[in-house]
Amino acid sequence: MNLKKLRNIGISAHIDSGKTTLSERILFFTGRIHKMEEVHGGGDGATMDHMELEKERGITITSAATTVSWGDHTINLIDTPGHVDFTVEVERSLRVLDGAVLVLCAVGGVQAQSLTVDRQMKRYHIPRIAFINKMDRTGADPYKVVGQVRNKLGANAVLMQLPIGAGETFKGVIDLLKMKALYFDGDKGEIVREEDVPEAQLEEAQAARQEMLEAYSMFSDELMELLLSNEEVPARLLNKVMKSAIHLQEITPVYMGTAFKNKGVQPLLDAICAYLPSPEDREIKAKDWEDQSKDYPLEPNNDLPFVGMGFKIVEEAFGQLTYMRIYQGKIKKGQMYINQRTGKKDRFSRILRMHSDKREELDEAGAGDIVAVMGVDCASGDTYAQTPKMCSLENMYVPDAVIKVAVAPAERSNAEKLGKALQRFRKEDPTFKVSTDEETGETIMAGMGELHLEVYIERIRREYNLEVEVGAPKVSYRETPTRPVDFDYKHKKQSGGSGQFAHIKGTLEPWEPEEEGDESTFNFEESIVSGRIPKQFIPAVNKGLLTAIVKGTLAEYPVVGLKCHLQDGSYHDVDSSEMAFQTAARGMFREYMPKTAPVILEPVMKIEIESPENFQGGIVGDLTSRRGIMESTDVQPDGSVIIVCEVPLSETFGYMTDLRSMTQGQGTFSMELKGYRRVPAMVQEKIINDRKAEKEAKLAKA
Repeated sequence: MNLKKLRNIGISAHIDSGKTTLSERILFFTGRIHKMEEVHGGGDGATMDHMELEKERGITITSAATTVSWGDHTINLIDTPGHVDFTVEVERSLRVLDGAVLVLCAVGGVQAQSLTVDRQMKRYHIPRIAFINKMDRTGADPYKVVGQVRNKLGANAVLMQLPIGAGETFKGVIDLLKMKALYFDGDKGEIVREEDVPEAQLEEAQAARQEMLEAYSMFSDELMELLLSNEEVPARLLNKVMKSAIHLQEITPVYMGTAFKNKGVQPLLDAICAYLPSPEDREIKAKDWEDQSKDYPLEPNNDLPFVGMGFKIVEEAFGQLTYMRIYQGKIKKGQMYINQRTGKKDRFSRILRMHSDKREELDEAGAGDIVAVMGVDCASGDTYAQTPKMCSLENMYVPDAVIKVAVAPAERSNAEKLGKALQRFRKEDPTFKVSTDEETGETIMAGMGELHLEVYIERIRREYNLEVEVGAPKVSYRETPTRPVDFDYKHKKQSGGSGQFAHIKGTLEPWEPEEEGDESTFNFEESIVSGRIPKQFIPAVNKGLLTAIVKGTLAEYPVVGLKCHLQDGSYHDVDSSEMAFQTAARGMFREYMPKTAPVILEPVMKIEIESPENFQGGIVGDLTSRRGIMESTDVQPDGSVIIVCEVPLSETFGYMTDLRSMTQGQGTFSMELKGYRRVPAMVQEKIINDRKAEKEAKLAKA
């Protein structure tokens, strides 16, 4: 495979922007499929939505991979879900991809989930192309969308095309590079017809082309000089400058069309091949196994030792299927490779090229490729290499679960079957957590949202033929201190033989990470002088606190935003030990944490609702009653309204049903975690009382 001609790309967007429909059109125009199916409206459903649940609900739940050819280029394509509940699918796909297509709705523009996807692309430094889809919708306004990309995403969006008509009159696009009008003829838009730019739009197109050239000239002195002297810009120079600016993520080129009506897809494919990076154009981040502070250089070369990452796991009847991105070297069927985390050797018994749920056997695969491997037992994000302790690839970010439910089999005899199902899903999805309640022995499932857990419960019923009973959803609250307090705590225990002694002094105080996006919740500092506490005992204080903050003193929720500054203390030559200092730290926390006037924090969701305008009053009133804070309401040209607000997660349970009944089934919404916020005093009191009552009920039951 010629690596220069390979593209690993993902398609990401807000819910219902047309990602899967666009993927379906790409598969059709590249000859991968010969009949296009739709996401909604009967038939067999879209190729990339291969799960029964996806077809029924008309949503993407798992990311699907396929490989297509366009001209002399090979494209590994991953279609990702839009719902925030399945955000890990987007996260792990973007982690291994080289480029992406950000799909935006021509009417909705930049929506809540577009912001999340944009954040994820920036986190992994993914160059992208924006595609404004649904240009055939009433109220389509690509200029407004470009403005939102600039203002809301802070991206340097540059129009590469202009629309010919909009809404029902959308006919085609004007290519600003070639200065040609493109129309899409034939039953399925498969014939691209080039014409001269319509007379009525010539002036507008020339101005837009000039604007586009000026945007790119900021990255090339040569191009800038040609523009200033009004000379013709050679296509080769422009392409080189564009490629470089896009790879540096300095510019987001904007294309447009309507996937549903088969318009604008082929120019997008041309742009993917022309401007998005090949594996050779990307820097690979890996750390030396022995010394994590050192970078380990990797390059996409088949002759070098193999290094790859298992980024997604699917448990099947015949064993585990591991999706793998090969960064360096090549893999051969039947060979042994080493899991860097566990040090275990695994035989890659089969290598598969995936086409959604269909597969094709390979004997080997090389650097830069994305394939699936059978026969390995690993976790999501594990690095594989030729030799032990070689290097570890930068891992992916996994957000914390925000919602929990208790789950139990309807028949006691099925407990083992349920355990197997939960174990499988936990392995496949890092955001899906399973734990056991210490007091009641109940099995607790935690995830990213109601829909996330609902889908897993439905999958347990279908794939394991198992009826389950599900408890009411519970919110993951947090506790945090509000004022500093000095502590002076002595732990003394004497019971014959050697005793235990540890003495610690310092302060507990509220703390906020300096860097934005820092997910750490606890900070430990020490300024012990002249050996008042021996160095080997100091980490034990930190360790003791880390085990203590799992349960706060208000209502036993995890503690966040806490800093401990250890300043002084004393020890005993015989009776002091690491264990004694750990115990002292836990005892100090229980005694002094209540003195920091702790408060409860609750997860707050950012909700974006789209509904016909005449229901706006009712929706806003209902959100206010749910302790919602309005951010914006935006009336669209097609008579719909987009309402953005912040609502506590505890008030959103069952919201889909309520919204449907308020809007006669026409309202839709999406939500994502905005952050944690202090709960009002009355609500805090209720949470503490409910927690006490719950505990008493559990004890009585036990």
